[in-house]
Parts: sequence; structure tokens; C-alpha cells
Amino acid sequence: MRSYYLQFASYGAENVLTITSIFAAILGLMLFALSFQVSLRRMKVGANDGDGGDETLRRRIRAQGNFIEYAPLALILLALVEMAQAQAWTLWGLGGLLLAGRAAHALGMLAGSTPLRALGMITTYSSILLSSGWLIGALLN
Repeated sequence: MRSYYLQFASYGAENVLTITSIFAAILGLMLFALSFQVSLRRMKVGANDGDGGDETLRRRIRAQGNFIEYAPLALILLALVEMAQAQAWTLWGLGGLLLAGRAAHALGMLAGSTPLRALGMITTYSSILLSSGWLIGALLN
């Protein structure tokens, strides 16, 4: 019977998922920026719960929420692809798609631009699908 598993590198202190870490740090800063905008708007309109009927706050909450819904899983997938010793260009491509997608979607949400939001989702979906496909392919080889 064939054994399905990924070949992971032996990770010591010298190898800390460098490329994934770069994208995680940038995405962490993006989450901070989105979250801070929500907090500032909550203070301005006096809405401690929900959006208080404020359209700008609603868009900011959804931009932050959508970011949180997709970025963590996509980063986990990127880390697994890096742990499975994918080529650097693969990691930069997958991470770049994720970063571009999350930025475009957030900007589209904040500006009320449906085309920008759609572009953001397509690139985010692409990053997740390609990462998942890469991992499945690695498992089957």
C-alpha cells in the first residue's frame, strides 16, 4: 500500500519559515491598520456594539472581518507549502497573490468599489486554491 505524506525538512533554529514569516508580518500590520480604523470610527460615532447604523463603520467592520476570515488559513497553507520545501518562487507567488488580494479587497470595501473587492477575492481564492493544490500534488507524489 502506498504511503501518502509530505516530506518536511528538519527544522532547527536556523530555519524559521522565512518567506511565510515575511508575509505574516505584513498581513499582521494590515490587520492592525484595519482594526485601528474600526476602533477610531467606533469612538467617533459612539458605537460600542454593532455598527450603530453608520455605513462607514459597517464597511470598516466588514473589511476587517473578511480579512480575518481568509488570511489565517491562507497563511497556514503557505507555511505548509514552505515546510514541504517548495521552490522560493512558488512561495513568493502564492504569498504575493494573498497579499495583493487582501489589500485589494480591503481597499475595495473601504472605498465601496465592487470591482476592486472582486479582484481581491479572485486573487485571494487563487492563493488558497493554488496552495491547496500544491499540497495535494505533493501528497500524491
